[in-house]
Amino acid sequence: MERINFEKLKNQLLSRIDTDDLLEVKKVNDLIRLHELDAECDTVIDRDGISITIENGKQKFIKSHPSMNEKMKINAQKIALEKSIKFKLKATPASTSKPVEGKPKRGSLI
Repeated sequence: MERINFEKLKNQLLSRIDTDDLLEVKKVNDLIRLHELDAECDTVIDRDGISITIENGKQKFIKSHPSMNEKMKINAQKIALEKSIKFKLKATPASTSKPVEGKPKRGSLI
């Protein structure tokens, strides 16, 4: 799996917010940290596998890796944080539509 360049991601996110708003900058920093924690969980899961064997005396059973639960919690936090960040809207380029077969293009219903 390809590793994400977190510094590049941070710069990209910072370019999409108002960097004078310290709360928004903190949200971006928190989001980057959550991505880093998620990547660390991936590393541990890749090393140990998605399930682990627990031995307690004579008992032996298999359960899912604890990092799997942490990844689910981190993902929920990332989604909530992403929704709360006030991203700037990008300007869309003007339409360069041309008439079709000599007829003007009809507008959309929306």
